[in-house]
Amino acid sequence: MKLFEPFDLKNKKLKNRIVMAPMTRSRAVDNIPNALMANYYRQRAGAGLIISEGTSPSVNGLGYPRIPGAYSPAQIEGWKAIADAIHEKGSVFFLQLMHCGRVTSSENLPEMGETIAPSAVKAAGEMMTDTKGLVAHETPKKMTHEDIEATQQEYVNCAQNLIRVGVDGVELHSANGYLMEQFLNPKSNLRTDDYGGNFKNRARFVIETVKKVVAAIGAENVGIRFSPYGEMNDMQSDYDDLVSLYVYLATELKALGIAYIHIVDHRGEMGAPQFKTDIKETIKGAFAGTVITGGEIDSKEKAQEVLAHGFDLAYIGRSFISNPDLVEKLKHGKALTKPKEALFYTSGAEGYTDY
Repeated sequence: MKLFEPFDLKNKKLKNRIVMAPMTRSRAVDNIPNALMANYYRQRAGAGLIISEGTSPSVNGLGYPRIPGAYSPAQIEGWKAIADAIHEKGSVFFLQLMHCGRVTSSENLPEMGETIAPSAVKAAGEMMTDTKGLVAHETPKKMTHEDIEATQQEYVNCAQNLIRVGVDGVELHSANGYLMEQFLNPKSNLRTDDYGGNFKNRARFVIETVKKVVAAIGAENVGIRFSPYGEMNDMQSDYDDLVSLYVYLATELKALGIAYIHIVDHRGEMGAPQFKTDIKETIKGAFAGTVITGGEIDSKEKAQEVLAHGFDLAYIGRSFISNPDLVEKLKHGKALTKPKEALFYTSGAEGYTDY
């Protein structure tokens, strides 16, 4: 079966075409990756490619409680240990850099951190904190041009340090309503300068950041994640130039030669609206490179169906949480264990490494 065959990802040899999707698990106490996390990733390294949970490139990007960062020496050393653990099992490891932008609370930020976004537009909804429970999102500070350049450099610095300690590549999170998508989406981007307005301007922050990271670590070590038609974190799910925007992004990324585009699909049990067009196929056609996609995969047949539709790699999320040996279970048709949802974002080993 094609699903279990090796795949060449820009000269990185994947042992199969299964990708462990990035999933926030909130075990990084003090925002530092730790030995418990290393064990978690080691257990799941049957996947050909593992993409880490969202990891902040900045003190300003820490949206959720106990999510890891990659901007301090201690954090980089923590990720080195995790990369080593994954490599021991023969898997390839990309770390997802996720700046949450306006999707945060000052309760989750260090004293020197601030809530920033393309525009001073507050996101609807609430953020979980360890100190005060659920609190409303805050109105962010509109980023200045100096803020934009500084934030882009934070991505570059993190990427360089991660590659230096053995991480195979980075995925830039431009999906699910976080900072990069906040620039793309007209609901959160009300700017009237070169970073707002038409779709090329709204894409400018993303394209510039990718170019800078590519220049620093090489195109073969860079991926990106998109969620077209998604409405997570108070995004507008559809707008007039959505298809034009993503065709433009895919075309620009093709020219840069990055490793892959990762298209997240939250329809079904995640409650996202139906796609208005065949956007995944459209992006694949414009990019003409490796595309990862999936959504609610819990069998080898569903994963194989993704490949049969012309995509290259199939991501699997929640099934990996409660099935560390997921690849072997899929291969042999064994029943899957259901995850304990109440323990998704707690701080200990229970519901994390004890499946």
